[in-house]
Amino acid sequence: MEKLKLVKKLLEDKKAQDIVILDVSKLTNIADFFVIASSNSSVHGRALADYLVEELEKAGYSVDHVEGMELGNWILVDLMDVVVHIFTPEYRERYGIEWIWTEAERVEV
Repeated sequence: MEKLKLVKKLLEDKKAQDIVILDVSKLTNIADFFVIASSNSSVHGRALADYLVEELEKAGYSVDHVEGMELGNWILVDLMDVVVHIFTPEYRERYGIEWIWTEAERVEV
């Protein structure tokens, strides 16, 4: 839970919006948690991802990989047990990831 708290705080620090944490551990073996957040723009999304990776590594957490930085509309930061999805509002609505994972329990940290 400490990693989730830090991820949420870091996203909030850089003005990510509509942050949702889903426990997907019983539904998939991809990860235990998905963190979903919205950025104001693709530039903001890239800045969020850069900051998140930098600060998590400083705190001693490993980042497996990052995808989507080129366009910045949907950026995935893979922390192995936690996967962070950073969307522009248009992409978040288009892909409806929260709707896809409706069986997942929302987590408050």
